[in-house]
Amino acid sequence: MSNLWKTKSLSQLLRTAEDSEKGLRRTLSATSLVALGIGAIIGAGLFSLTGIAAADNAGPAVVYSFILAALGCAFAGLCYAEFASMIPVAGSAYTYSYATMGEFIAWIIGWDLVLEYALGAATVAASWSQYVAKFLLGVGIEIPVELLHGPWDETPGILNLPAILIVCLLSVLLIKGTKESALINNILVILKVTVVLVFIFLGWGFINPENHQPFIPVNEGEQMVRQGSMGFFDFFQSDYFGQYGWSGILRGAGVVFFAFIGFDAVSTAAQEAKNPQKGMPIGIIGSLVVCTLLYVLFSYVLTGLENYVNFRGDASPVTTAFARTGYTFINSALTIAIIAGYTSVMLVMLMGQSRVFYSMSVDGLLPKFFSDLHTKSKTPWKTNIIFMIFVSLFAGFVPVSDLGHMVSIGTLFAFSLVCIGVIVMRKTNPNAVRGFRVPLVPLVPILGVLICVTLMVGLPIESWERLAIWLGLGFLIYFLYGRKHSKINNPD
Repeated sequence: MSNLWKTKSLSQLLRTAEDSEKGLRRTLSATSLVALGIGAIIGAGLFSLTGIAAADNAGPAVVYSFILAALGCAFAGLCYAEFASMIPVAGSAYTYSYATMGEFIAWIIGWDLVLEYALGAATVAASWSQYVAKFLLGVGIEIPVELLHGPWDETPGILNLPAILIVCLLSVLLIKGTKESALINNILVILKVTVVLVFIFLGWGFINPENHQPFIPVNEGEQMVRQGSMGFFDFFQSDYFGQYGWSGILRGAGVVFFAFIGFDAVSTAAQEAKNPQKGMPIGIIGSLVVCTLLYVLFSYVLTGLENYVNFRGDASPVTTAFARTGYTFINSALTIAIIAGYTSVMLVMLMGQSRVFYSMSVDGLLPKFFSDLHTKSKTPWKTNIIFMIFVSLFAGFVPVSDLGHMVSIGTLFAFSLVCIGVIVMRKTNPNAVRGFRVPLVPLVPILGVLICVTLMVGLPIESWERLAIWLGLGFLIYFLYGRKHSKINNPD
């Protein structure tokens, strides 16, 4: 059983990174890494969760919710940045866990990350198809409803054909090469960030100050606690908690936190960065800073254009708010930006899961088949094909809207382990070369763990049950195959 906790030495990991001729190509600059992070982060969260959190939880103070959520991500992001500069190897949290907490924990987090990226891509693909259908309808092209919904959706159909097609198209692009994929991602990022900036600048002049009054809507339960007519724990368990006030800001932070999911995908590309010691911290922290700034400004303008109560039940709050400006021409551009945003998110998610499987296969925990690289493009093309089939089936036939929490719990789990890993690595390898160092260790990592665990506890019980089923399947594969073929446990 002791082999379960056997770690991979730092020298072993660095030797893997140095084998660049046989491995993945180093083609990504720091700018490309920042764009990769922005591509993964800005998507459904900005265009939909902002309105939901404002209407149901925080009101105009959703701005504070974004800042709070960004703070939680920043703690984890700093830990990711230290690891990525120290261990420039593909695999993200899987690789970092292998170096600090042993093979079994590494397997759990690797298996968990695959679920996060695959289901995340499937969920986004299903939403992407609906926006594409709306855009095409606006130019006179109608896609039959039967080809936009799977057989188990609320509106039953045959399959979600656009979702299947986009997953296949992006998978082929990834097989072609990381450099080409990064170029497409850069174009998509420029497009959607441009439209977001246009929304902010054009909308700013039409902000109605009355829509921001009060900026923090009153929570009756909080008033009762202050007056002494309700105890704090009774308030915490009541329906008042999370409906505006400071508790609403806190719950809103839990909602919009998921708008930041994706920055960790930057670390999966560490082995393809030109200068990982410098580029990875810039890519991770840079993308977080840019996205936080855009989120805060965007949410401020959104709630200033339209009263937050009008966003309740609105599937497209951005279009609703911008109608107040009179710039109707921008609505089509906004739809295009949302489509571009979703596309870049899928691209990064599909890339991330293939790199995690690649790393697990290189370590012997999965068959060699998954780490076979294309002779020309040097990409794990067989893994890309397998996940193209897996993700497209989910996107095309399964109602994945209720799996969003499952993606989130996997991400928070990964964040927690990475934060713990930094503390462990500072103890076990204090003199290792670090291109970036997390400040105030162990305080920053501990705060990161506390925030992530708090958000995990707040997730529905169904998400815990589904995570348990997926991890149970992973345990079977590990003990039946991975443990027996692990290179660290079977060096011969």
